[in-house]
Amino acid sequence: MKKLLIANRGEIAVRVIEACRKAGVKSVAVYSEADRYSRHIWMADESVCIGPAPASQSYLDIEKLLFVAKAKGADAVHPGYGFLAENAGFARACAEAGLIFVGPNADMIDLMGNKVMARQAASRAGVPIVPGTEGFTLADLPQIMAKVEEIGFPLLLKAAAGGGGRGMRIVRAVSDLEREFKQAVREAEAAFGDGTVYMERYFDKARHIEVQVLSDRHGRHIHLGERDCTIQRRHQKLIEESPSPALSDAERKEVCELAVSLTRTMNYENAGTVEFLYDAVKGGFFFIEMNTRIQVEHAVTEMVTGVDIVYEQLRIASGEHMELKTSEEKPWEHAIEWRINAEDAAREFQPSPGTITHWGCRQGRGVRLDSYVYPGYTVPVNYDSLLGKLIIGGHTREEAIERSRQVLSIFSVQGVSTTIPFYLLLMQQPEFKNGEIYTRWVDDNIGRLYD
Repeated sequence: MKKLLIANRGEIAVRVIEACRKAGVKSVAVYSEADRYSRHIWMADESVCIGPAPASQSYLDIEKLLFVAKAKGADAVHPGYGFLAENAGFARACAEAGLIFVGPNADMIDLMGNKVMARQAASRAGVPIVPGTEGFTLADLPQIMAKVEEIGFPLLLKAAAGGGGRGMRIVRAVSDLEREFKQAVREAEAAFGDGTVYMERYFDKARHIEVQVLSDRHGRHIHLGERDCTIQRRHQKLIEESPSPALSDAERKEVCELAVSLTRTMNYENAGTVEFLYDAVKGGFFFIEMNTRIQVEHAVTEMVTGVDIVYEQLRIASGEHMELKTSEEKPWEHAIEWRINAEDAAREFQPSPGTITHWGCRQGRGVRLDSYVYPGYTVPVNYDSLLGKLIIGGHTREEAIERSRQVLSIFSVQGVSTTIPFYLLLMQQPEFKNGEIYTRWVDDNIGRLYD
């Protein structure tokens, strides 16, 4: 691999450029007209405008991305996260164009991108899955009513072809099932072009645990520990930490071994994340899905392991063995990642685009800020609201929380609203301090926090 095109924007584009520099690989950035002043453009060795603001005419235009890659002499493509990162058609098109795709092959993305097929794959690998059903469409409504008895209430309807909370509905009574099922199908069709929906048992007090995995083509399959992603709003993650405060050492070992068992059984290659529900009441892990890409929250794992995951992605994609060299600074025992989103939590996390007039964060040991913005930067309305990720390390969870409180309390952002005030409120809550959060805690308590 000599030159890599980054088919993404924002924070992850900056992150990939940094890994390219470390690996001695030239980088090509692409950007839409809305991102003309984004930081990743001048960090890369070369940059090309690929179209207007709508993602469908820029970051999602496969033909245009491949044309730029060839025109610039790139021999590889990194998809980042979001956009085309889990698009099997894009991975296949890259391979057909003779480009290295930094990720698993298209068939693997196809397999794990379909939630029903992914459940089947996990079951074959001996990984427990949430009790549920295969996929259904509107024509199967009579069969669904019959299946409800087997699963029981509450249950969760989920889109088979995607994630991110779209096509996802909680059903607590049989009288609500038909209405919620039709709504889930409509949402799935609109978001993914596929209205197939499946059902799973819903756990009211569940935690969201995921395991970072890496695999190379030489048969090595490893994990880099687990992350706790329980703090979410409307099924979207806000905070991640590692290790999970809810797990014992035995449980930690169990969930990581389950994740590696899956990657080994599938002969997976490159970075991925295996996600589980953890039943906080009765205990036990249940497979949810596997993300076949780098995650937003990979940095929290880097903080506690010292491993540069994106750099390892580049090595693996080039056919090399994993290096897994740790950073010179000793890794921290605990780390927390705070997503700095341009959102107003007091107004139901309403997006807050605008021009950033001030952006200041204290740097120092145990503090890492991954971002692409700067004073004077205008946050576009066209894309997600993530401005950056603040990752804080500590020798203990308590130390990581206290350091987070200190840094966030003087993290100054002006011009747009951010999630920082919400995080300062959250750290005062006994449930957070004691590690007693569940996946719907924010949705259930946000009104109380702002009374």
